[in-house]
Amino acid sequence: MKQQQAWVTFDTGALIAIERRSGRMQALLDQVATQRVSIAIPAGVVGQAWRGGPRQARLAQLLRSEQVKVVELDELRARAAGVLCGQTGTSDLIDASVVLCAREQGGDLVVTSDPDDIRKLDAQLTLHEV
Repeated sequence: MKQQQAWVTFDTGALIAIERRSGRMQALLDQVATQRVSIAIPAGVVGQAWRGGPRQARLAQLLRSEQVKVVELDELRARAAGVLCGQTGTSDLIDASVVLCAREQGGDLVVTSDPDDIRKLDAQLTLHEV
């Protein structure tokens, strides 16, 4: 029987923490690598964090990793994120896309700098604050 893949989903705060060389975030990345956990990053999150240039070399390296899946924000996901915002009385489409991405990948863990915002969208997700 094939074992189900474990996933962790990163929000924008997680990517910014990587860029800023957060020791706490590096420890989490080391743990993820050791445990062979895959990382899901919604495309909108990449757009919020990406500014280009040499300062983002660590982030660029992470995005190229075979361990990372950038999940596109297509029309279907965009509509679902809009519905989720409507259901929860929130307005941050990217946060909603993080929640939907986590659910699609199994919802193991969301690494976030905005736990309160993510909890408003889905109180059942396991969160790790950076």
